[in-house]
Amino acid sequence: MKKLLALLCTLGIAQPAMAASITNLGAIGGQAQFRTLSEDLGAALSYKPITPAAPLGTTGFDMGIAVTQTDMSKSSQLWSKITNNGSTVSKLYVPKLHIAKGLPLDIDIAAFYSKIPSTNITLYGGELRYAILPGSLTQPAIAIRGAFTKLSGVEQLALNTRSLDVSISKGFAMFTPYAGIGQVWVNSTANVAGLAAEKFTQFKTFVGANLNLGFGNFAAEMDKTGGIQSVSVKLGSRF
Repeated sequence: MKKLLALLCTLGIAQPAMAASITNLGAIGGQAQFRTLSEDLGAALSYKPITPAAPLGTTGFDMGIAVTQTDMSKSSQLWSKITNNGSTVSKLYVPKLHIAKGLPLDIDIAAFYSKIPSTNITLYGGELRYAILPGSLTQPAIAIRGAFTKLSGVEQLALNTRSLDVSISKGFAMFTPYAGIGQVWVNSTANVAGLAAEKFTQFKTFVGANLNLGFGNFAAEMDKTGGIQSVSVKLGSRF
């Protein structure tokens, strides 16, 4: 747990050193390199649930601050061409403000907002989730989720994702592990001459765990989207 908590603290140190605004996308070096960048960004900026499959219930809320760290090694060198400070990016950190609300009929809705420090990247998104099985003391919860994310703030790049996944979780007192699989649809358009839009899908798997201590809630999740790994942590309140 100490290592996962340290990831939140790392954001304040590592992000300014590696962050940079995307201002020169035309220098990327061709369509194949734009596809590589789009795949890494699709994995980094697509929806990360960081929550079990069990529904919150009509009075339930899940609120918190999250950070997702994504491996950008495939496109790391490209960032030195397209950013305003010429720096490479090996890992992208995306901080988020997240809120979810339970509705009747075992339906949950959620939304998040992100502004990556020292960049021109803003991101927002949301989900609608339905628990096919709400779970009990003896049965797991199973849910299906539809989600979207949208990039803004980058004049030279328009990127959005849509995703569909199914997840399962089982609570054991305060501890609830979960896992899921799904598909992500990425639309990436360069608003510069010479680069065509990229539209593709990425297979998604994720595993995580939620620890609810009453006075606070901690969740951690590992995600692979298109084979690209992300690790997320969330601190907040779930009730």
